[in-house]
Amino acid sequence: MAPYSRWLLAGPDDEVGRRLAARLGPAGPLGRLGVEAVTVQGGGAAYAAAFAGTGSGGAWDAVVYRPPRRRDAPSLPDLADAAAFFAAFAGAFSGGAAANRRAPRLVLVSSAAAVSPSHHHPGYVEESERPPGRNPIARAWLDLEALAAARLGSLEPPPERIVLRPAALAPTAARDAGDPISRALGGRAAVVPAGFDPSVQVLSPGDLAAAVECALVQGPSKPGIYHVAPAGAVPVRAALRLAGVRRLPLGLLAGDGRLDYLRHGATVSGAKIQRELGFTPRDSSAAAILAARRAPASAKGAPDGAEGAPDRAGGAPASAKGAPEHSSETVPDFDPYGQDKGYIAAYGRTFFRFLHDFYWRIEHEGLEHVPRQGRAVLTGMHRGFMPFDGVMALHLIARELGRHPRFLIHPCLVKFPFLANYMTKLGGILACQENADWVLAQDELLGMFPEGIQGAFTMYRDAYRLGKFGRDEYVKMALRQGAPIVPFVTVGSAEIYPILARVDSKLVRRVTEWPFLPIAPNFPLPGLPLPAKWHTRFLEPLPAGQAYPPEAAEDPQVVRAISGEVRSRMAAAIQDMLARRKSIFRGSIFAAAAAPGATRPQAPQETGRGAA
Repeated sequence: MAPYSRWLLAGPDDEVGRRLAARLGPAGPLGRLGVEAVTVQGGGAAYAAAFAGTGSGGAWDAVVYRPPRRRDAPSLPDLADAAAFFAAFAGAFSGGAAANRRAPRLVLVSSAAAVSPSHHHPGYVEESERPPGRNPIARAWLDLEALAAARLGSLEPPPERIVLRPAALAPTAARDAGDPISRALGGRAAVVPAGFDPSVQVLSPGDLAAAVECALVQGPSKPGIYHVAPAGAVPVRAALRLAGVRRLPLGLLAGDGRLDYLRHGATVSGAKIQRELGFTPRDSSAAAILAARRAPASAKGAPDGAEGAPDRAGGAPASAKGAPEHSSETVPDFDPYGQDKGYIAAYGRTFFRFLHDFYWRIEHEGLEHVPRQGRAVLTGMHRGFMPFDGVMALHLIARELGRHPRFLIHPCLVKFPFLANYMTKLGGILACQENADWVLAQDELLGMFPEGIQGAFTMYRDAYRLGKFGRDEYVKMALRQGAPIVPFVTVGSAEIYPILARVDSKLVRRVTEWPFLPIAPNFPLPGLPLPAKWHTRFLEPLPAGQAYPPEAAEDPQVVRAISGEVRSRMAAAIQDMLARRKSIFRGSIFAAAAAPGATRPQAPQETGRGAA
């Protein structure tokens, strides 16, 4: 940064604006170093006058623009105001007006709401990703960014542009920000969609002001889009509880798109701004919510140097990182993807126990092959249409080993209410390479079904023939992360919903995203699974991650060889188990099967990476 800089701050007079003015003003650390920050608010004439600068239009070194919100739709940026601002900017530095002057850098404060919420959203997306979705709020923020590129891209040379996409602001600024999540947290009661509880990210106004300062100080020669968000997230239900807001699960479809952000995930990754600009938000999402709720009004807009304020752009605060300001209250931790071990335990004592021990009377063998600690890829077969085989494997491993595997799931399982909440709290995460790598990098158990959704829709006559294993991605995941592969097979789950016919329907595919409509003889209650007896066997691990280096994931021959070995072991185990089975509904096929309700050893604690 030059010894003397002039920055123009254009935006509404709200909590973030006041905090930013306090950080960059004469009393702030940068003001004392000679930085001059001038604030201007709305209107084409005001913007033009600011750029004219009483005869020194080229004196600005950087310009920050935070668009005001539309009064009739606070979730949307005022594109008319933005057009006026960019027209004044371009007019001041184009044609004859641009003689001997270079356009200043632009820091545009957009919104992470530009990432459309969707049941296809994998979570914590990078700036280069564009998850599917047609949310009108996301479209408006993307239009803002496109407007800046179109209006300023014609300048020669074009100015450097940094686009910041902050997460929803904590409720101290809810009335100013207008984000759907901020508005929900800022009232006394919030209408939310029933049956959904996605994880959301919440940013403190102080952290947004610090991010803008960081972009000004560290951003020269580093243009681009940067997400500004805490590393973790909070489920909507918990966020409302922390904010002291009553939850009203009455929301239906909303044409303006607001409820979509409370229905499906739209989390973003802040890794890029941390990596390239060195900025990390001080507060977690939970800490930001608690700080906003507890902070006295006099603390809002406090200048730098106040207790708990960041001491530098992107730096740690005076108080402990992640702790809410003005309170000694402990900040709760939440799973980044919404897994709830308390929820799993509660169902494990009741519904899952009934299904496992009494309804399907599941017997198991080879559980000693599942690592008691460290990473591993659990590779199974998925039958019976309903996702109960993965759920029962989760219940068994959680009950016997005290571990909680996360299964990669198809987007259709989080599309519909209640099922979405159920699958999320059980630890289901959308199937993609990034999510799989994250799970294994945390030294957790990753569960997946290599046949994909097609396995669940296998006709009963082919139920115990393994289908195609896709592109063998599970092998690549294990090799990249140095994890063993633990195959497991279940005989009996195909009989709970034996698919005798399939209806190929475009309507079914469009609405449910199922490949077919399955037809099964589960009468008189078509949705009730049959009480077939299950037999689950965990096979000896393949030490793929230990036998090969991570680069082997790019070697097709190695990948095919490992996948072939896994497949052959699973097929052999299935045939052996079928040969032993005498009845679909009763009988044991394992010589040393443990009786349901027998005394079990106490589950060990997870202590990091390692093999069993």
